This record gives sequence, structure tokens and C-alpha cells, in this order.
Amino acid sequence: MQEFVDQMNQTIRLSGTPRRIVSLVPSQTELLFELGLEESVVGITKFCIHPDQWFRNKKRVGGTKNVDFQKVKNLQPDLIIGNKEENEKANILELTSIAPIWMSDISNLEQAFTMMKSLGEILNKEMEVARMIHSIKSGFECVKQPQTGKKTVLYLIWKDPYLAAGKNTFIDDMIARCGWENFVHEDRYPEVILSEKEFPDFVFLSSEPYPFKEKHIRELEAIYPNSKIILVDGEMFSWYGSRLLLATNYFQELIDSL
Repeated sequence: MQEFVDQMNQTIRLSGTPRRIVSLVPSQTELLFELGLEESVVGITKFCIHPDQWFRNKKRVGGTKNVDFQKVKNLQPDLIIGNKEENEKANILELTSIAPIWMSDISNLEQAFTMMKSLGEILNKEMEVARMIHSIKSGFECVKQPQTGKKTVLYLIWKDPYLAAGKNTFIDDMIARCGWENFVHEDRYPEVILSEKEFPDFVFLSSEPYPFKEKHIRELEAIYPNSKIILVDGEMFSWYGSRLLLATNYFQELIDSL
């Protein structure tokens, strides 16, 4: 029996390498795919859209916030992978009666690397994870930040009301690593009141969780006529798994375009 400590300082005990895994976190589901765990992952959520073949063929156990207990139980998992922010505490507590649950808690790149290393150890994929982390680190080292001084970014994730990514979020860390400054100083995901009196240099409208479209750019231009308002790929800013292998090229193209 081996013991592992997750990112919420909870200890789980496993008798061997898990062979029946249920993943409740889209970005970590994609990571499991990249680690070659096709046969081991038996259940995912309806929001685990990458890779497409898993989305189409794997058993779905509900959403990230409303996991179906019976569907998970029917899959007889020997490990469930969750996340403090993505999943509801009540759901997780209920699921502990089915299988050990390894929880991540991620608000910056280093914590994402810790998650990857831990899962690599649990799943006997240490070498694959080491190579992945090396590639991601190399990608971030190659990102050339803007030379025009710190520009501010208002990163909106929701509408009616407007919610933004604030401090102590993974999105905030990605904004900083691109050489920008978060326009929002509150923690987590505060509601923001848009005002013409104070405006950011850039407004980023995320593709998720709210699906911002071109029409929303026009709406915001009336409030922020002096800000550059663009649609951005939310997966690149908020998925803290293997999606990071693609994110740095995306960030560089975005930096160069602004």
C-alpha cells in the first residue's frame, strides 16, 4: 500500500498503479490522454472536450459541478481525480465512499508542475511528465514579453454580471508571464463594475466559461472606447495540464498582435 498527498494536503492510499480512473477536470483529462492512459481512464465529465475521441467514446459522469454519483460508482474506479475550484465540495465528499480521490489546487504554473509530477508518480508516468514539464518550461522561456511597458488587462470570464479573473488565479499568473498587469486587484473572480472613469489597456473576452462573441466587443467598446477589446482562447489561459504545450506559442502570437 502506497500513500500519496494531494494538493489539499489530504493523504490517499493506493494498492498499486490505478487501472480504472475517473477524471472530473477537463484540463487534467487532456493531460491523462497525453500521458498515454487510454486504457486506464474509464470516466470523464461532459466538459472534458479534449481529446475529441475521448469526448465521443468515454463514459460521461455528469458535469464538473454536478457529478452523477451512481454513474461513477458503476464504473468501479480505483482512483478519482478532482480539483478544488472545478468540483463541488459536497460532490467530492460523497464520492470518497467509492474510491480514493486525488485533488489538485492550482493558481500558478509551479503548482501545475507539482500536479503533473504527483500524477506522474501515482500513474507510473514520471519520465513522460518530466519531458512534458521541460518542454513547457522551454516554451515560457522563449516568450518575448512586450517592450512597451506594463499594459493592463481586464480578463472577463462571465457576463450578467461581469466577472473577471483576479489575483490568486491561474489566469492571473498567465497574464503576468506574458508581461502584462492584471487590471483587477481583488482575489479570485470578483464581479466588476465597468466604468469609463478608469479603463484598462486591453479587455480580453474569454471563450470560456462564458462564450463571448464578436457582438460583445461592440457592447464593451461603448464603455471602453480607448481600450483594445479582443476575444481570447480561454483554454490557453486557464487549462493547467498538457494544453500548456500549446499555450506559449499562442501567447507569443497574441503579444505580437497587440
